Amino acid sequence: MRNTVVVFTKVPKAGETKTRLTTARGGILTPEEAKDLYEGCVLDAINACIAADSGEVRICYNHDGDREYLETLLARVADRKAIKEVFSDQGGSFDACMQYAADYILKNGAAGRLADSVVIVGGDLPTLQPAIIRDTVAKLARLAASDAGKAAARVKGAPVGAALVEGACQEGGFSIIGYTYNTPFEFDKVFYNMEGITALDMALVKARERGIPFAYVEMVPDVDIPVDLAGMIPVVKSIQLAACYDAAVMLPVNTLKVLEEIGLEATAPPSPQR
Repeated sequence: MRNTVVVFTKVPKAGETKTRLTTARGGILTPEEAKDLYEGCVLDAINACIAADSGEVRICYNHDGDREYLETLLARVADRKAIKEVFSDQGGSFDACMQYAADYILKNGAAGRLADSVVIVGGDLPTLQPAIIRDTVAKLARLAASDAGKAAARVKGAPVGAALVEGACQEGGFSIIGYTYNTPFEFDKVFYNMEGITALDMALVKARERGIPFAYVEMVPDVDIPVDLAGMIPVVKSIQLAACYDAAVMLPVNTLKVLEEIGLEATAPPSPQR
């Protein structure tokens, strides 16, 4: 089964990316520092996807993003030639942009599709490991070949059945999602709905209602708000130490460099004694 990994990201720009980390929005970073941090996260996420070697790697960026600046950023990844293609979304809601990224690859199952399955990951995942991507693709292939996958397939009798795999992030969201071209799934109302259902829960609702076989992979936290940043710092430092003893661990070198340049450390104030 042919797979494509899509890194879904905005082009970093001071004052427009990761603004909830800035002092203007109650955070601790300047707009330039927030942009630099996001760039480090994006580079490390892309490097993890390249190292996973689990299909072609493509980048989908916001339609009004600066493509020229994005290319200067991509020149810093481990292997620029490993990125098969860079394309922009078509704007609109987050649901619509995610749907476009998936449709661009799967093309509703048409013969000209770029892959049989797509795995979409966010750009703000500095702790993403290649093994998680490999696990996602392996579970997609296993479920798509199962009896349940064939029964839930949009087109019966096709060589690839239905399958949905997700990796959670904080607060009911997800940082990784993958599905096959034959899966009756769409992003409508996943991120924006009037029922107050979280994105992860809404994807699960769709899977249950349609009998889509589902699997989960290790949680990968994203970095949106100050508490996310505080939680991320000790994790990347844990990875830094673990990488000294395990060659399979991928070091988020770009994120670590930015943290060192800014001088950020996570702290845990002592609880008041009673």
